[in-house]
Amino acid sequence: MTDLRRLVDAPAAWALIHKLAGTLDKALPGISAADYAERLDAARRRLRETMGSFAEEQDG
Repeated sequence: MTDLRRLVDAPAAWALIHKLAGTLDKALPGISAADYAERLDAARRRLRETMGSFAEEQDG
């Protein structure tokens, strides 16, 4: 949020950002889980496996 504060200085925009953040926190409780980084890495690996050669073309 600190970097975002440099870009967004309108109070109305911040009201919307906080509302969206609250909605995401409720909808995606796993993003605040202690093992979120491991879950994210595993999901990325599964996605790369599913995408096959397309993922390699995008990385290179």
